Amino acid sequence: MSHDHSHGLSATGRHRWRLMVTFGLVAVFFVVELLTGLAAGSLALISDAGHMAADVVTLGAALVATRIATRPDSTGRRTFGSYRAEVFASGLAVLVMLGVSVYIVVEAISRIGSPTEPASGVMLLVGIIGLVINVIGILLLRSGSGESLNVKGAYLEVVADAVGSIGVIAAALLVQATGSAWWDTVVALAIALFVAVRAVGLGREVLAVLGQHAPAGTEPAEILGALEQLPGVNEVHDLHIWQLTSGMNVATAHLVTIGGQDSTAVLRDAGALLRDRFEIAHATLQVESGETNDCTGADW
Repeated sequence: MSHDHSHGLSATGRHRWRLMVTFGLVAVFFVVELLTGLAAGSLALISDAGHMAADVVTLGAALVATRIATRPDSTGRRTFGSYRAEVFASGLAVLVMLGVSVYIVVEAISRIGSPTEPASGVMLLVGIIGLVINVIGILLLRSGSGESLNVKGAYLEVVADAVGSIGVIAAALLVQATGSAWWDTVVALAIALFVAVRAVGLGREVLAVLGQHAPAGTEPAEILGALEQLPGVNEVHDLHIWQLTSGMNVATAHLVTIGGQDSTAVLRDAGALLRDRFEIAHATLQVESGETNDCTGADW
């Protein structure tokens, strides 16, 4: 199916400015929270700062990925462009989130038997400020999280960190109310578990894209049946559907036509069906005559 192979701006690229604003806010607060956490001796605050560090890395990688994804190919070898850079950035977010979770657990275990008394007043103030910044980030990234896996990775990071800020606030109030420093460690472990669960969920989505699975919500059998019902189409085989990056679904298929059928009309109808009904804008279709059995596709 002949068409222009140039691509428009990816879903992540459309939300780049949101990533930039969120990155700036989070980067500044990370430095403040880390220094305050070390001075106050709060594991919950340090763990939340660690998660903020993950936010900084994730958002920075997302911004770099959007730039790489839209960069023209000067080699002529990247025939699909560099859009997968956004997926790799999401994978980096997963690794960073898991790393932060492990660090928090290790630090919590090291404090068993000698809990450090944190400065609860400072914890409360920093936790509130962090929550405000994370809420701003959530509002900025929410609209793009449903369109881009890259933005979704950044969005989940900010959501998880908002929960971390709530945990810091809760830990500060509990320490003040009970006088027990153990609440600081308990909340830190809860933050670690929450971050790890989020990371595993995002990791599964990243692996699905890299494994070239059919996009979520897309049923290959349904697409196969719809193509076979087109006028002039007798059979469909070698159907492959995958996701190049968020918002860019790709498909290939061989269409076997009834004898004497106009192949141009079949291509036009099939392309319109994939684009309008299944949101597959980039499709490569091969038309074959059922009378001559002229399939020349790959042997797998």
